Amino acid sequence: MKAIRRFTVRPVLPEPLQPLSDLARNLRWSWHTETRDLFQSVDPERWAASDGDPVRLLGSVRPARLAELAEDRRFLRRLTAVADDLHDYVSGERWYQAHPGELPAAVAYFSPEFGITAALPQYSGGLGILAGDHLKAASDLGVPLIGVGLLYRHGYFRQTLSRDGWQQEHYPVLDPNELPVALLKEADGTPARVSLALPGGTQLHARIWLAQVGRVPLLMLDSDVEENGLGERGVTDRLYGGGSEHRLLQEMLLGIGGVRAVRTYCRLTGHADPEVFHTNEGHAGFLGLERIAELCDQGLDFDAGLEAVRAGTVFTTHTPVPAGIDRFDRELVARHFGPDAELPRLDVGRILALGMETYPGGEPNLFNMAVMGLRLAQRANGVSLLHGQVSREMFSGLWPGFDPEEVPITSVTNGVHAPTWVAPEVFRLGARQIGAQRTEDALTVGGSERWDSVGDIPDQDVWDLRRTLREQLVTEVRERLRASWRQRGAGTAELGWIDGVLDPDVLTIGFARRVPSYKRLTLMLRDRDRLMELLLHPERPIQIVVAGKAHPADDGGKRLVQELVRFADDPRVRHRIVFLPDYGMAMAQKLYPGCDIWLNNPLRPLEACGTSGMKAALNGCLNLSVLDGWWDEWFQPDFGWAIPTADGAGTDPDRRDDIEAEALYDLLEQRVTPRFYERGQGGLPDRWIEMVRQTLTLLGPKVLAGRMVREYVERLYAPAAHAHRTMNPDRARELAEWKARVRAQWHGVTVDHVETTTATTTAELGTTLGLRVHVGLGALGPDDVEVQALSGRVDEEDRIADATTVPLKPVGGPDPEGRWVYEGPLSLDRTGPFGYTVRVLPAHRLLASGAELGVVAVPSEDGVEGAGLLMR
Repeated sequence: MKAIRRFTVRPVLPEPLQPLSDLARNLRWSWHTETRDLFQSVDPERWAASDGDPVRLLGSVRPARLAELAEDRRFLRRLTAVADDLHDYVSGERWYQAHPGELPAAVAYFSPEFGITAALPQYSGGLGILAGDHLKAASDLGVPLIGVGLLYRHGYFRQTLSRDGWQQEHYPVLDPNELPVALLKEADGTPARVSLALPGGTQLHARIWLAQVGRVPLLMLDSDVEENGLGERGVTDRLYGGGSEHRLLQEMLLGIGGVRAVRTYCRLTGHADPEVFHTNEGHAGFLGLERIAELCDQGLDFDAGLEAVRAGTVFTTHTPVPAGIDRFDRELVARHFGPDAELPRLDVGRILALGMETYPGGEPNLFNMAVMGLRLAQRANGVSLLHGQVSREMFSGLWPGFDPEEVPITSVTNGVHAPTWVAPEVFRLGARQIGAQRTEDALTVGGSERWDSVGDIPDQDVWDLRRTLREQLVTEVRERLRASWRQRGAGTAELGWIDGVLDPDVLTIGFARRVPSYKRLTLMLRDRDRLMELLLHPERPIQIVVAGKAHPADDGGKRLVQELVRFADDPRVRHRIVFLPDYGMAMAQKLYPGCDIWLNNPLRPLEACGTSGMKAALNGCLNLSVLDGWWDEWFQPDFGWAIPTADGAGTDPDRRDDIEAEALYDLLEQRVTPRFYERGQGGLPDRWIEMVRQTLTLLGPKVLAGRMVREYVERLYAPAAHAHRTMNPDRARELAEWKARVRAQWHGVTVDHVETTTATTTAELGTTLGLRVHVGLGALGPDDVEVQALSGRVDEEDRIADATTVPLKPVGGPDPEGRWVYEGPLSLDRTGPFGYTVRVLPAHRLLASGAELGVVAVPSEDGVEGAGLLMR
């Protein structure tokens, strides 16, 4: 019989056990071993059955067991110690509180997904896991962050396989009452609400669920409330589902509703109002519009409000491909704003202008969320050094006249939250070496360049650790594979072979990620005979564990999954290569530590960062990867291998994949497997162990989310907070009016003549030339501009590389024709082909960058004759 209604019956804990409820409701348990150990000791069998979720555990423990624990003095002592530790953690001073300088009172961090723990399945992949790690690291560091997202009733899909290996999706309904979240409530006990106006006079209502991530509150908006119509109730139904309008409503709720939720939370709790708003990818970009509307209500006009909002906004882009950005038809966006819909006091034309692709190659009728994000933020970044370069080129159309390297998008390379991803066995080995507290500090706060104490761990201990982790992975894989085959319809009698799948003494390679085509799940299958030889080598075999989900609408990705599954089903190799369905956080936490090699073979440069290899590295797993994302930045032969790429513009895609697959096979056959299987005099693979040691010593401190969040604080949050405080209403009006005047008059700015004290084409190193430039400023004055000389080495096409920029000074007033003369020195500080040019940029004390307005004046061809432009 099927129930007609479902309730969640909460346990009544005896008074001595009340702290268990607080511990279960703070998600710090998801990365705090002592708290998890305490919950496991409540009832080990039910802990395993609850998949390590304390809320589910407490809902299933027998009252008799709770009564027994309430009398157990040893348990109560442990409970008190863990509860006291949490209290110290959430209330004590941490890195942020001890940091010198003026830091933001609070930062609001918006993301469409958050991967905190498998018990809160509100994530699909890398973006969400990164957001979750950002919150956890902010908590560890004491950063006053408020996370903002949506609560999806189905989360992302669960993945199973059909008998023939085709991906199947399932969307289990999540009951928030069974999740580690609580409703945010008004003082009178009613649920706090936010509402959005929709076209046609309807409303979209949402309540706010609160997840406590250590010190950091995470607010999640949920539209499944009775006041909404059926369509509106479904807005937060599933992550990355539905059509364009559904997605637009989700992003309006996240951005606009999210700001309103933050204001409500701060009003109810007394939390400091955010001075900085951080948009994690373009999905939450509408938050800037809500903040402009708030300022318009306080008396600013749109342009001044825009300047005030930009000053305190940080935008992080995560995609290196235009196809990865949300874009909406302009008419769809226009219909959802204005007098009959949301933000009625803002001009719809001004809203649309923020997202339109008004640059060469742009689609004139599409509203681009990333473009809006960049126009609404004074500070922007990519997520690795290479991705920063790719982003500057990709979005350079927003700053015409500037070379890509001058586009104001910097980079902060992602990191991963070590306490979440480091296996307990790895932590214990570190704690044995330097103590538990020092190990915890090293993994959370970071700050050191090297972990030299790893060098003191005996080789035998390192090797024993790696084998233990590999053995645990083999056990995990067999359990998951057996469950998967049962779901595919196999009977128990067919599955005896699974007991022989994988070998704890064989070199183990992991490959797990989402399955868009550019990540090339099946590159390893390009030459199947060659792969079989590697898998079945009599002396140096390899084994491979693969996992990954294709987007439900991506049949191409599903075909790649099926191709891999069918190969792994082959009885000749199925003991050496496996595909595990339903890749998620719980699987990942077992997978990374147990692998010896983490494989990554995307099309370069389409991997923005790729943090899975970082998680593997923190467990002593070596990376074998294309030089893309973070690996391009930090690869060294001491701790991994780089797969050569054939990414020249003229290379045929099939030919390129063949070349790179061949390079992968060669690396495995000639360099990787020999190093793993070669034994030194003591019977250990000495050179392999040294690479593991170097990975932990040199890569470990770099890949931490603690390092990443510290960089965000120092390089982006602190400057944004300073700009926010500086940009009071009067200054915002001043800057907006100045920008409008400069844009209107820029057509009158010219570089009319350039001359130097020498007109020869050669000069000696160390020579300083005098430079004189005649410029026309039209209706502008010298206070509105900066005239610069740029110099450096030049290539065959006379492009200047690594330019040195020197501001020139005005000499006297304008001549009778209204031209100004600027002068300054030009130092010939490099040998070889050398060149210079001059330009005029807008200049104002409140600008974050000279490129901010996207306008520049450079010499005409006539103005440079005889200027001595090139020194060869």
